[in-house]
Amino acid sequence: MSRRKRVFTKPDRRDSRYDSALVGHLISKVMRDGKRSLAERIVYAAIDKANEGVDTVDPLEVVTRAIENAKPRVEVKSRRVGGATYQVPLEVAPDRSESLALRWIVGYARNRKGTPMHVALANEIKDAANNQGSSVRKRDDVHKMAQANRAFAHFRW
Repeated sequence: MSRRKRVFTKPDRRDSRYDSALVGHLISKVMRDGKRSLAERIVYAAIDKANEGVDTVDPLEVVTRAIENAKPRVEVKSRRVGGATYQVPLEVAPDRSESLALRWIVGYARNRKGTPMHVALANEIKDAANNQGSSVRKRDDVHKMAQANRAFAHFRW
């Protein structure tokens, strides 16, 4: 019998402006050294900038579309079988795929040097919403890896 304890998830930390769990997660990913108010300012400014020139009723529509486009459906994990290590393709759980998408978007926004963080994040969100940009390219690379290693799918556990 399993000795593992049940893992209880914390309730979603929603943000103050949009009351959205997704934006709350984005703020947590942007935050460094516990500076939540700075992260909130960056994210809200990025959302405002990403919505410039877009005539939608919901300001979060662009962010939601960007994260949906950057979410991976499958990924590869290393599995050791009899001395050989195989890259085994696995489906990604919904919460993990959202977390990966947010991590990629924020990470590639940080890599855009020479621009303020809110501008870089807004540009990365716009690009991902239009199925372009580094985070969507990363998702495509992960999908290609899974496709290339489809022969090892029978090693799933």
